[in-house]
Amino acid sequence: MKVAIYARVSTERAEQETSLERQAEELQVFAARQKWEVVRVVKEQESGFVEERYGLLEILQDFSEGVIQGVLIQDESRLGRGHSKIAILHQIRKSGGRVFSLDNGGELQISEMEGMVLEILAVVEEYQRRLTNQKISRGVQRAIAQGYRPEQNLKNLDQGGRKRNDLPLDDIIRLRDKKLTFEDIAATLRGLGYDASRATVHRRYREYVKKTEGSQRSDEADGGGTR
Repeated sequence: MKVAIYARVSTERAEQETSLERQAEELQVFAARQKWEVVRVVKEQESGFVEERYGLLEILQDFSEGVIQGVLIQDESRLGRGHSKIAILHQIRKSGGRVFSLDNGGELQISEMEGMVLEILAVVEEYQRRLTNQKISRGVQRAIAQGYRPEQNLKNLDQGGRKRNDLPLDDIIRLRDKKLTFEDIAATLRGLGYDASRATVHRRYREYVKKTEGSQRSDEADGGGTR
């Protein structure tokens, strides 16, 4: 089985960095004992109440694309806390993934109440998916009636391999400025016909932020050199 390792601490103190490394090492040993292939190791210093963690989003993307079948954590709190944990477990279950915990010595054990919540979420999401599909279908039918030809928008049909999603960065920035979550932005773009996932939207925005910060530092350095 192919798995990812996820280690997390919530602060940036030196002793926490040691804990982060220890988590990753212990999880590597656990994976080796099970003879699982580790394809990604993520070590993050983020709050467990935050869902939008870059490394965690990458792991969720791996699940959705079938790259991994499981994720290894030290204990359930490493994955998340409160509502965040339930939301993350729900996303993993949707992809047919599994969570393994060192504390449990195997697959993560959840409480009966958490199990009920996850089942309810699955039912509600399926109903929402059907409603969304119906809305999109009606919209496409109206567009076709007005002359839209979806087959003319298909690109790279004669080329193999995976292509980088051509997402509208300006729209991502605009929606993020309006305080939308990456999940909401991805859903909005999908409604507009883009193949957008939360992880990909987050990656594009992160690349934009890094590029912007790099340009600002360069401008500041140039300005400092002219004084």
